[in-house]
Amino acid sequence: MTGFARVRRQSPDGEAVVTVKSVNHRGLDLHFQMPTVLDPYETAMRGLIRKRMSRGHIEIRVQYHRNKTQAVSALNVALLDTYLEAFRQAGNRHSVTSEPDLNAALRVPGMFEPAVDQEPEPELEAFLVALLDEALSELNKVREREGAETAIVLRERTASIREAVKTVREIRSRALPAFQQRLRERLTELLGGATLDPQRLVQEAAILADRSDIGEEIARLEIHSEQLDQMLAKGGEAGKKMDFLLQEMNREANTMLSKTNGIGEQGLTLTEVALGIKADIEKIREQSLNLE
Repeated sequence: MTGFARVRRQSPDGEAVVTVKSVNHRGLDLHFQMPTVLDPYETAMRGLIRKRMSRGHIEIRVQYHRNKTQAVSALNVALLDTYLEAFRQAGNRHSVTSEPDLNAALRVPGMFEPAVDQEPEPELEAFLVALLDEALSELNKVREREGAETAIVLRERTASIREAVKTVREIRSRALPAFQQRLRERLTELLGGATLDPQRLVQEAAILADRSDIGEEIARLEIHSEQLDQMLAKGGEAGKKMDFLLQEMNREANTMLSKTNGIGEQGLTLTEVALGIKADIEKIREQSLNLE
């Protein structure tokens, strides 16, 4: 599910801004954008996010400004050299005569970095984790609203499938003679004037009956649609479970379509309804991938 949150807070040592943005994703995909000085605290922040969220492409942007300059910070000479060389190459390529602005260069993110032996600060880690926790709470409020709206749409689609299955059951009851006629025709074709063992004939008749009737498919679709409603009512992380269940429902609908050929006008009606069921299943599947 999508969402956005931004939190700004002051600490005794400085000010931090945490921005969190999420978009739909099948798994939990985390991307951090923050100064290298905050790298030691990324593990703790990742751990918090995994506790609060289970799905989504999450972008976390952290800005931190100290009230006083760190004595242990040092100029990133390699980055400065790269910046100046890129500036000169661009000038030569486009025949632009200009000198680089050192003030602008020193404001490039990462131009000043902490000393290698600088130890992580527990107080700063606690401050950043608490700030991220607040941002995630705000983000999840947005995601919960979207989830509730999505669940309403899914329930409507599930109800549509249930009504369609009822229609299929009614049509089947009227189409049973046509199913039986097709069964007799297939048995006649199978016999072809030959004499078969009675037991073998019973077995073949049972197989053909199973391949002709759609009673089991109707029953399974009814059960699965009820299971969908139960998942939505239960809440929690339901996307992956629903995806598996919807695959089963789609399989039943496909089987139903394969069995409704050759039974006349009622078969055409069943095909139309079954195609509608498949369309609803696909729409639910698309939306279910957003749920957490």
